[in-house]
Amino acid sequence: MNTLAQPVETARRPRLTLWLLRVTATIQLVLVLAQPVLAGLFLTGDVDAIEVHAAVATAVAFADLVLIGVAVAYTVARGRLWVLPASVALLVAVGLQMAAGYTRALQFHIPLGVVIVTASVVLGIWAWTPAAARPRGGVR
Repeated sequence: MNTLAQPVETARRPRLTLWLLRVTATIQLVLVLAQPVLAGLFLTGDVDAIEVHAAVATAVAFADLVLIGVAVAYTVARGRLWVLPASVALLVAVGLQMAAGYTRALQFHIPLGVVIVTASVVLGIWAWTPAAARPRGGVR
C-alpha cells in the first residue's frame, strides 16, 4: 500500500481573517495605549491634550466596530469563538468609558480605562501567537 498516494487532510483555518484580526487589534491597541498618555499630558497642564484624548476615543470606538466585523469573519473562518464576544465587550466598555469621560465621572472612567487597556493588550498580544492561527475543533 502506497501511503504517499493518500490525500492529506488539511484543516480549514483562518488565514486572511487572522491577518485582518492582527492588524485591527494592533491598531486598536495603539490607539488605546495613547489614551493614558494623552490624559497624563492634560493632567500636567497641556489643556489641548483633552481634545485629542476625545478624538482618539472616537477613533477607538470606530476601531472596535471594525474589530467586531473582523471578529465575525475570523469566527466564521474557524477561528476561536471567544474573540467575537470579547470584541463586543470592548466596544460596550469603550462606549461606557466615553460616557463617563464626558460626564467627568472619573471614579468610573479611570478603572474602566485600566480594564480596557488590559483587555486590549491581551487581545493584541494573543492575535500574534500561534494559538490564534490554530483552527477550532482540535485539528492542528
